[in-house]
Amino acid sequence: MRVRRCAVLMLEPREEACFALDDLLAGGNGLRRTLRWLALAGHLDAPVEVDAAERELLGQASPTEWLDPDGLPEALAAAVPRLVAEGLLLEEAPADPAASDADARLRELCWWTPSAVAHRHGRWQGVDGARESERAGLLTVEGLESRFGPPPPHVAQTGTGPGAPRQPLPRTPDADFDRLLARRATCRNFDTARPLDRGRFATMLQRVFGARAHVDAGTGATFLKKGSPSGGGLHSTGAYLLVRNVEDVAPGLYHYHPVEHALEPLPAPEAPLDELALLALSGQHWFADAPVLAALVPRFARSYWKYRHHPKAYRALVLDAGHLSQTLYLSATELGLGAFVTSAINEIDIERAFGLDPLEESPLAVCGFGWRAQRMETAEFDPAGEVWEVGRVPGGTR
Repeated sequence: MRVRRCAVLMLEPREEACFALDDLLAGGNGLRRTLRWLALAGHLDAPVEVDAAERELLGQASPTEWLDPDGLPEALAAAVPRLVAEGLLLEEAPADPAASDADARLRELCWWTPSAVAHRHGRWQGVDGARESERAGLLTVEGLESRFGPPPPHVAQTGTGPGAPRQPLPRTPDADFDRLLARRATCRNFDTARPLDRGRFATMLQRVFGARAHVDAGTGATFLKKGSPSGGGLHSTGAYLLVRNVEDVAPGLYHYHPVEHALEPLPAPEAPLDELALLALSGQHWFADAPVLAALVPRFARSYWKYRHHPKAYRALVLDAGHLSQTLYLSATELGLGAFVTSAINEIDIERAFGLDPLEESPLAVCGFGWRAQRMETAEFDPAGEVWEVGRVPGGTR
């Protein structure tokens, strides 16, 4: 059976160190270092450790030309079965086509190899980042400084000296937009008892994710106009919603249709919505209380249709998520709501809950919005006191 290498593959030499008493007693530094070679493929969820013969074979095999193992040296031929079983080598007529099919779809998507590997292997599953940070004492500035020392300066040091003094610029009086920006803050305290009204919910989706116009190019290609910029004007990133507490909207999972301005109900998840929200947000309970969560999910084929194997294409998708989250923040602030965005998410768990194929669609971040709580239980960053003023109810009056 002939084989070829998978299309997207990188090899990483990873050094690991562990304590070694014998080394310390012999006058060493007490560390034993081990070098492992890991193969990271764009169509596999986990790295595969490879030995010297397997590494050599992967280096020799072509991703396009079929190779007959019978013509290989004995040591390399012996490495073929395991690499096939792991999905790094693909058979011409496999008994189980799962790896070959995934590799074929990845080839069609035209990812740039480093981006494909970084995205695929940077995804989390079942991680409770909040608990891990709490155990490590990294949830406070004091804890961070005790562990890592003081942070770098808050402003870049450019070397400006007496010979090149700073040139002050005129400050203008605050306008309505400036006051809106001043009130924009990440919300970590949501009112779990107060449902979000359907009107504000619809307004948020229309402003942030809805299409303000769409144009048919005459060739079957349609382009959208939205409230945020997008790489190539493609608007590849959509919203998958976890709705828990919105008036006249049944709790559940939805996809938002940006042209029809409509909710598309999705199958109910296996876990209760509260548990899924906490899992999706890797244990960040201060965000999981939001009545609406929106996963920002790009469709890679839409972007890579234009930017094939492009080293900047994935970066543009990340920027798209940033643009959408800022629009969401400003819209929520204008409506008197709290909002957040986080990239510390369990992508794999989100994909499974929404039925997403990670080769086609995968979340980059999760946003949320809703009414602020009346009391601050979790610290928020509001140095100007714009949100948590004494005597003022965040989010307006009841």
